[in-house]
Amino acid sequence: MPESAFDPDRVRDAQNGDEQARNGLLRRLEPILRGYFIKRIGAETDVDDLVQNTLVRIHESLDDLEKPGSLKSFAMKAALFELQDYYRGRYDMKEHLRDPDLPLGQSTDPEDRSAQVDVEKALDALTPKAQRIMELREYGYLYREIAQMLDTTEAAVKMQVKRAFETMKDALTALLLLAWFFGL
Repeated sequence: MPESAFDPDRVRDAQNGDEQARNGLLRRLEPILRGYFIKRIGAETDVDDLVQNTLVRIHESLDDLEKPGSLKSFAMKAALFELQDYYRGRYDMKEHLRDPDLPLGQSTDPEDRSAQVDVEKALDALTPKAQRIMELREYGYLYREIAQMLDTTEAAVKMQVKRAFETMKDALTALLLLAWFFGL
């Protein structure tokens, strides 16, 4: 998507009430958001809901955007919030259906809630620099772009990401063990 699609003047027009500008920006964001969610959760039916909720979030808070040139990162932050809600179970089945073939008291709930682990706790195990790098990666920035932003080398950023994943894996393993141990 060319950067001119998110021209700061067009964003200002949208912020000033130009519905055509606002609708045009949201239309241009839709395929980017769809790709973002498909890459993270697959071609699930929930992708449509995630995209729609993200667009609503952007629409409602576009006036709060202080730097019109940063619309894409603003939109990706909204998408990240929606994805976090998705991972926390906000998009799960709201109604627990009863399967007549199961004994009473059991539902068709797709997964056991006790198995969920909060990824944010694993992120807390990272240094602030590593957290920032992981956040930028989640927004879709390339390693070289992150290196430029943080005034470091691309190799250093890649190493930080590798170490961050190892740290998060260890933290998640510890959390799972605690959940399992205390869940007995």
